[in-house]
Amino acid sequence: MEVLMGLFDFIMHIDQHLSEFVNQYGLWVYAILFLIIFVETGVVVMPFLPGDSLLFAAGMVAAQSNNHLNIVFVIALLLIAAILGDTLNYSIGRGLGNRALKIKLFGKQIVKEEQIAKTHSFYEKYGSKTIVVARFVPIVRTLAPFVAGIGRMGYSIFITYNIIGAVLWVVGLTFVGYFLGNIPWVQHNFSKVVLAIIVISVLPVIFELIKEKFSKKD
Repeated sequence: MEVLMGLFDFIMHIDQHLSEFVNQYGLWVYAILFLIIFVETGVVVMPFLPGDSLLFAAGMVAAQSNNHLNIVFVIALLLIAAILGDTLNYSIGRGLGNRALKIKLFGKQIVKEEQIAKTHSFYEKYGSKTIVVARFVPIVRTLAPFVAGIGRMGYSIFITYNIIGAVLWVVGLTFVGYFLGNIPWVQHNFSKVVLAIIVISVLPVIFELIKEKFSKKD
């Protein structure tokens, strides 16, 4: 429980923590940012790591004159991390296939069938574009490339949408944070902004669940 509370605090105040990282670790903060985005997108069991909020916070911190994050370098580095992360996830899914559903850790299934089912519903709605759309949806973002690998989506199709999705996600959210980062209200209400980002990002999942519930009634 303490770990979850610590993670929640980190996400809700990620701008402060990121500023502290810059002051304490200097250039190593680039490696920290790269690692978080790479693992969040590339390791199917780590969907709880911050993605959207981290990109927004990175742009926000880069906009502040008292920090030394270079916005161009941040975007370039995180683009590479996002593309490589999805590629790794796809490769793991392709290598494991349906055997992934049988893998357990501490007696619990690592990848749950209902999670796979929800991701499949996205594929049914958006097709290959799911790789792009999923970039903006927590949990689905991590599962989508994995499921694409299990379903043996053609690599040329996957990598195309992987790159498009990464550009839209990383450049979009980082620049939004960068341009809003010096607005006093945003700086003083960062937790509210993060909550808004989380709510907006999970709306597609909520809509799909509601739609699925009503379709079953029919």
